[in-house]
Amino acid sequence: MCSHYQAVKEREKYLRHFGVLPPSEDAKLDLWPGYLGAFIRKHPHAGVGDEAVPALEAVTGLFGLVPHWATDTKITRHTYNCRSETAAEKPSFRDAFKRNQRCIIPADAIFEPDWRSGKAVATRIEAADGSPFGIAGLWASWKDPKNGWVHSYTMLTLNADQHPLMNHFHKPTDEKRMVAILPAQSYRDWLDATAPVLEFMLPYPADAMLCERLRQSGFS
Repeated sequence: MCSHYQAVKEREKYLRHFGVLPPSEDAKLDLWPGYLGAFIRKHPHAGVGDEAVPALEAVTGLFGLVPHWATDTKITRHTYNCRSETAAEKPSFRDAFKRNQRCIIPADAIFEPDWRSGKAVATRIEAADGSPFGIAGLWASWKDPKNGWVHSYTMLTLNADQHPLMNHFHKPTDEKRMVAILPAQSYRDWLDATAPVLEFMLPYPADAMLCERLRQSGFS
């Protein structure tokens, strides 16, 4: 699963690929759980018939979903990924799931540990054609008693035991997982919630991804 990714840096690339500009608020480009990043969702008022309201909006939020019942944001250390198979049941995610609070997380690259050498080797994974990834996610809003409403998001994951590339990552004893990378033509269908979540949980083609090993030992 993915606890580290690189957000899309170029504004024009962001706009060209996702049809919306990144949020103006400060957001990190190198993302870890609990950091402020950006996600794309349907505008809450997109269906009211006002032409001035955009269909989509990019929002700044915490990487790691904060459910409404949380007492603080430390939960982001454990909620940055959500298993698509159990999203409807897990207390941290089920409200966002049932409300179809779907989002897309733009990423230039994701990072995973390659354990084939017996040690974790940090590996950068990006699209072979240079386009950004659009990762399927869920979003939520949580009311901080001191600072008001806080947005947050999580990346959905699927099994990757049979994926020819992504089954190389994580410890040999762990189930192989990967984030759900959406094809660009499915972005609007995903956000419009026109089909069940699991219909979108398809493995991204291995031949459409490039990998670069970053160092020979250690992973953080």
